[in-house]
Amino acid sequence: MRLGGPILASFDSAAEWIALLQKEGYRAALCPVAAAASDSEVEEYRKASAEADIVVAEVGAWSNPISSDPSERQKALDYCKTQLELADRIGARCCVNIAGSRGSRWDGPHPDNLSEETFAMVVQSVQEIIDSVGPSETFYTLEPMPWIFPDSPDSYLRLMEAVDRHRFAVHLDIVNMINNPWRCFFSAQFTDDCFSKLGPAIKSCHGKDTIIRDSLTVHLEEAAPGQGMFDFSALFRGMKGLPEDTPLMLEHLQTMEEYRAAASHLRRAAAAMDIEL
Repeated sequence: MRLGGPILASFDSAAEWIALLQKEGYRAALCPVAAAASDSEVEEYRKASAEADIVVAEVGAWSNPISSDPSERQKALDYCKTQLELADRIGARCCVNIAGSRGSRWDGPHPDNLSEETFAMVVQSVQEIIDSVGPSETFYTLEPMPWIFPDSPDSYLRLMEAVDRHRFAVHLDIVNMINNPWRCFFSAQFTDDCFSKLGPAIKSCHGKDTIIRDSLTVHLEEAAPGQGMFDFSALFRGMKGLPEDTPLMLEHLQTMEEYRAAASHLRRAAAAMDIEL
């Protein structure tokens, strides 16, 4: 497996990008260019990452393709298609989005999010995105969320069966599915269940922690690795069964110092299991 994360510094060339990644000891990276980049620029970064043995883990397509606003929905679908094309051009392991939301906030909770109508909308949107682009090297994936499909390994399996497209795969963010006390307190068992059911389809993973607060009612928060209750030994045990190039990406931290502390925690946890990140 390969550890990676954002680089909070600017760069003007593929060589500078590679140098920044190597400074952090990363062997996986987020996509370094935008969809408007020329073919020659994309090829420059693709070649540089291959020569440096760095995997482009994911291209983000963060948007709301099931929005209740038809204009916003179409804009999101178009953006997802553009980003999936970019992922295929640069050879990323996946293009990732969330399913979206039926509410006013694109990534927020809403009563309709878990309805069968919404499930059908998610299936249709994913099919349209994949069928329109026809990727040959990458996969379109949905990052799980606490309040929209997929919100569990079984939900993800159901979604994959309904979408029925070879180029639809799994982006595994276990913490985003820890939406009740059992999954928090028994994260190892929940993690084992995720890998048991989704393992062959997983293309990239997020590495973060979770906390349950001592307040009423249930209050769960994402945290930096090492700052919460998540059992990372179960995560590494599961990832050992995936292809060696599978990325484990850090996210949502504010400074490179925070990213370095998180990376150090993950490397120590991995080393305890004789795994090198």
